[in-house]
Amino acid sequence: MIRQLSIPAVYMGLLAAFVGYSASFAIVLAGMKAMGATDGQAATGLFFATLGMGICSIWLPAVTRIPAAVAWSTPGAAFLAATVMLPGGFSEAVGAMICCAGLIVLTGLIPSLGRIVAAIPKPIANALLAGVLLKLCLAPALALGTIPVLVLPVLVAWVIGLAWNRLAAMPFAVIAFLAVLYFTVDGSGGAVQSSTAWLPAFDPVAPLFTVRAFFSIALPLYLVTMAGQNIPGFAVLELNGYTVDRQPLIRKTGFVSLLIAPFGSVPVNMSAITAAMMAGEDAGRDPSTRYWAAITSGLVYVALACAAAAVTSLAGLAPSALITAVAGLALVPALVGSVSAAFNNTAQLEAPAMTFLIAASGMTLFGVSGAFWGVIAGALIWAAKARRSSAGLTVRHKRCGHHRCVN
Repeated sequence: MIRQLSIPAVYMGLLAAFVGYSASFAIVLAGMKAMGATDGQAATGLFFATLGMGICSIWLPAVTRIPAAVAWSTPGAAFLAATVMLPGGFSEAVGAMICCAGLIVLTGLIPSLGRIVAAIPKPIANALLAGVLLKLCLAPALALGTIPVLVLPVLVAWVIGLAWNRLAAMPFAVIAFLAVLYFTVDGSGGAVQSSTAWLPAFDPVAPLFTVRAFFSIALPLYLVTMAGQNIPGFAVLELNGYTVDRQPLIRKTGFVSLLIAPFGSVPVNMSAITAAMMAGEDAGRDPSTRYWAAITSGLVYVALACAAAAVTSLAGLAPSALITAVAGLALVPALVGSVSAAFNNTAQLEAPAMTFLIAASGMTLFGVSGAFWGVIAGALIWAAKARRSSAGLTVRHKRCGHHRCVN
């Protein structure tokens, strides 16, 4: 195994870990804060989320010998950031995250659950993801109108990175964010922990389980994690020629998600973006050795987990609008991709449009969030239009007298 270690694999693993972490840590923090987490609870959640994806990124590639990249659920964190806090606060959100992880484990144990998720029309799933992401993606524009001096350097750095290489956009933005903090924000206040406080204080959370939280948080979080991360992640590996046994990977990531969820952590899942980096030729000419790139990224994630308290404290120095602006910039590519995929079927535009609008609205009905109702409404409209189109086609065939009529 050690003999298969190569410099290109190590390099791509380091790069993937840097890109993956810098592009989404602000989203994870924003999601936990929106759910009512204190700074200590957010630091604890960030620690376990980073540790979870680090452990999985070491474990799964070592077992499967494929570059099975693992990340935290970025769409899931974005969903939490855009959702109204539950009456039970962070405790109720933690209960919902435990239920979500349980659903992922069940999907790994019961293949039919995975088939049900896969049966959701792709435009509907993408419209749900787009609706979930929209509110956070508006944050950079809103912040530009309120704190332009702080946001403009980050936005310019993001554009420069994007023009050079799309993978460089968020690292450039994070570097600019740190520069803005250094030059403009007073760090002498109480928001900053001791410089020696790298690990969080592991602030415990007593979970609260409610039916409302299951339908408002757990079920939509499960759907966006499966449709927005796991399914694309498997597809990337398969497109690069790797044979993927999906069920064991879902079980393992679900099991780790279940272990870390009581600490306020979002689920971990298969990654698409970093998998594309580590499954390609840049990670080595021999496909059978590229799994070392994923293992390397996992080791880096474990090390980064130990800086969770420092990262949370550093983020605490910035205005909340600046943090959400950075998080929103990271999600722009995902929003563009999901919107494009949601409306690529001209025969079925109303169903994804309704899913998108309801999910993005922030509405609640009977205490259940719009993400759930958006999927229900979109699926009903999709089925009704599909049935009507099928009935119309049958009538035209009968009028023509045979089934091959194409008029």
